[in-house]
This record gives sequence, structure tokens and C-alpha cells, in this order.
Amino acid sequence: MNKNRIFNVLLTGAFVIALPLFANAQKPNWQNFDLKTDSTFGISTERAYKELLKGKKSTKVIVAVNDGGVEATHEDLKRIMWVNTKEIAGNGKDDDKNGYVDDVHGWNFIGGPKESVNFETLELTRLVRRDQARFANTTDATVAEKDKQDWEAFKTRRADLEKKLGEAKQGLAGIAGFKNALDAVVKKIGKENPTAEDFKNFKPANEPESRIQSVMSEQLQKGSFADFYEDQIKEGVDYYTRQAEYNLNLDYDPRSIVGDNPNDSKEKFYGNNDVTGPDAMHGSHVAGIIAADRTNKLGIMGVADNVAIMGVRCTPNGDERDKDVANSIRYAVDNGAKVINMSFGKAYSWDKAIVNDAMKYAASKDVLIVQAAGNENQDIDTENNFPNHKDLDEKTIASWITVGASGPKDDETLKASFSNFGKTQVDVFAPGVRIHSTVPGSKYKDLDGTSMASPVVAGLAGLIRSYYPKLSAAQVKEIIVKSVTKVNHNVSYKKGEEENAESVSVPFSDLCISGGIVNAYEALKMAATYGRSSNAK
Repeated sequence: MNKNRIFNVLLTGAFVIALPLFANAQKPNWQNFDLKTDSTFGISTERAYKELLKGKKSTKVIVAVNDGGVEATHEDLKRIMWVNTKEIAGNGKDDDKNGYVDDVHGWNFIGGPKESVNFETLELTRLVRRDQARFANTTDATVAEKDKQDWEAFKTRRADLEKKLGEAKQGLAGIAGFKNALDAVVKKIGKENPTAEDFKNFKPANEPESRIQSVMSEQLQKGSFADFYEDQIKEGVDYYTRQAEYNLNLDYDPRSIVGDNPNDSKEKFYGNNDVTGPDAMHGSHVAGIIAADRTNKLGIMGVADNVAIMGVRCTPNGDERDKDVANSIRYAVDNGAKVINMSFGKAYSWDKAIVNDAMKYAASKDVLIVQAAGNENQDIDTENNFPNHKDLDEKTIASWITVGASGPKDDETLKASFSNFGKTQVDVFAPGVRIHSTVPGSKYKDLDGTSMASPVVAGLAGLIRSYYPKLSAAQVKEIIVKSVTKVNHNVSYKKGEEENAESVSVPFSDLCISGGIVNAYEALKMAATYGRSSNAK
């Protein structure tokens, strides 16, 4: 799964570590602001409610969050969770005969009889493990002619895995060293939550302490020590630990928890009804962006005001499996979802065909899929990012939107530094920087990523389908793409993740099909008159 990581290299004596940038906070709800009235490049949702939707009736629409789990009891989500009224909660029976027992709020395709999968390997790791067994005694000299292409692919993947694992171990060692040095300095300062001024006044005894002083004095100009430590130090350690011990570990395989045959892509009835799972941070944040309760005067306000969130758990802390993705799409479609948000992606695919078939199925049932473009700052016209529609029919593509992430300022920084892009593969951009939304424990948090931009668009799609229910999925996509606020200036980004990577300036129109940022106000204006000849509302 693509996580929301923005890396900055900090040099601290012997330590060279990669940490997320400690970005300046944005105003909560900025993604719904209007560029002209608020000087913030949101999607004009609040203006649309005030000027276009006031007094209008709407129909409830189900939006599926196919993700890592949604906290159904969250104070800002509990009222808007989908409830399967055909199912009697907790009776251990499949009352609606859909093949899933007690699926009251959705389904968990990475759960088993006793627990659920939390950490998983990357698809890359699984492919290398599979082919390592196949080519156990093979060399360049002995490989059969018919296997040469697969053998070369295996060697490339194995080298990629070894490189990534080495980087993860180096990153873990670096950030652990930084943490230890920082902890020692904080102990000397004698305050639990020191300020930038405390670090400036600290008298370092050696070069590492001087570097800690320099780094922290700068970082704490932008936020508190507690937030920095939690969001960057602890999360950084956890991130590299997950990579080294789980994601890139050939010996790690948690699938026995589920109890299915992971190689049988046709198997559909497995999992459990726990839509929260062991880590609902990502999915809960996504759900809140789409539809957090706009009426309860708590927390935040989602984009859509009359949708029900269906939780479909298919993505662990690692890469999702194609089998689970396909089944999660089919489950959402068969149980009434009209929009599916998929804030995930990966560089390799085990069984792209099974996901393609599920995408085609969704399109045939008039369901719109909204997908995050990914966070590697890559051109996905040329770089692999799965799922993708590079080999799909036009009807399916017409019911599928891919979303890049934008920032709040209408200047050269508009493209989020991490966001993938693609003139033929990415449809639109939407706010995805420091988005404030719901997280477990009835709490709220700022997160970055195309994972946050995608639900902004899914929320807009749900909003349109709610107020104009006669519009088809393809029409809703067309409206969203046609009604963007065009960006007529260049944006800058670095070509690569290295600190000294070349910075380039390109027309924003080169980054996506529409050449703009989604606009709820303009989309709803267009929807009001769209397709009247075909009896659209």
C-alpha cells in the first residue's frame, strides 16, 4: 500500500537519516475552501453547499472505502457508516445469503477465524519468494530457453528487493541513532517537551549534539517537540522496522491467519466481519475526508453530506494482494456501493487480470472507482503502478478516476512533492497535503498523500450521485474531469528522491489529463444541466 511519506535527509554527524518533512500546518477543512474567497486552493465544497445545494433534496449513496480498516465507532463516523439492514448483527448467520456472515458494516478480506492480518510483505517480496523456489538450482548457464524471460525478471526483482532491504536497514540504523542522540540531548536539557529556544540555549559537548541542536532548532519553528517526536521519530522507527521485519522479509508470511488458498484467485468466501482490523488509521482518515458527519458539530466536515461509508478491508501494512482487491471490489458492487475509493497501489502485480475483471464488473454495474495515483513522485505513464488501466477497454476507463495530490497554494508548489503524475494515466489532482481527518480513538490527525486526495474526489463523486442520482458513473467522471479549475502555470518538482535531485519546472497540464484541480462548485453546476436529454436529473 502506498503510504504518505515525504522524505527529507537530515545529516547528524555519524547519522544519515530520512525523515518526513515537518510541514507547516494548514487550516482544518482547507480542502473544501474556495481559491477566490479563501486564497486557498481547495475544491469549493463549502461554497457549493451555500450557493447551490441549500434546500435541495438528496438520495443516500453508498461509498465503499476499500482500505486497511475503518473505525465504525468513531464519533465523527458512526452516524454515517453503512448498515446492512438485511443482516442481524452478531447472530453468526448469513441472514442475507450473500456468502458473508454478520457483514453489518462491510467485510474484511484479510481476516481469519481468530484474528486479522496487520503486517504483510510487499508484492515484490512475494514474487521473489515464489520464483526463488522455482529457480532454486538455476544459473545463467543452466536456465532452459523457455524460462529465460522469467529468469531475467526474477533476477531483476531479486536485485530490487536486496536494494530496498539494504536501504531499509540503513534507514532504521540511522533513525535509531538519531533517536538515541536526541533522547540524550533532551535528558540533558531536562524538559519533557523542549522548545526551539531550549535547543538554541543548549550547550553541546560534541559534534553529534551540535547537529541535533541545529536540526531541532529549525524543526521546532514549525511545530511542537511532542508532535515532531511522535510523527517523525517514532513513526520513522516504526516505518523502517515494518520494512525490514515484514514488508521485505522473505521469511515472513502471515497468510495462514486468513485460512484461504492465496493462490486461488477464484475463491471468494473467506475473511471476517471486522471492518476495523488491527490498524484503522489509514482507512478511517480516508472515510472522514469523504463523509465525516457534517451535522454533529464535532471534529471535521466531510465532502459529502448524504452518503453511507461501507468498510471493505483489503489492504494491510504492506502490499495488498490482487485476489483481495478483486474480491473487495465485487463485494462493494454487489452490496450497493455506487462509488469505491481505493487509496492504495504497488509497483508489482501478481494477478493483474483478476483485478481487471473486477474493474470491468464494477463498470458494468455503473459503479465509479476512484484511485490514488501513488506517492513516489513518478510518472506513472512510464513507471508501473498497479492497479492501472493501461490494457482496459474504454467503458471501464470511463468509470475509473485516478487522482494526484495538490497543495494549498496556487503557485509552483501546487503539485505535492510526493505525488505521482501522468498525462495519460492521472485524470485530475485534488488536495492531499496536511489534510485533517478522523483517526482511531475518536481522534483527528493531519496526513499527506494521494491517499488523501483520492477520497476528496470520491466524496465529490458521492455528492454528485446523491443530488443527481440519474447520472451514470461515466457521466459523473466526465463532469468531474471537465469542471476542474484549470492551472495555467508551471509547477516545480524534483526528479528523484535524493536531496540533490534536479528540480524541473513543467506546465501543470503535463501532469494529468484534465490539467486542473477538481472543483465541487463547478461540478455541481455542470451536473444540474448535464445529460437532460437522457433524463438525468
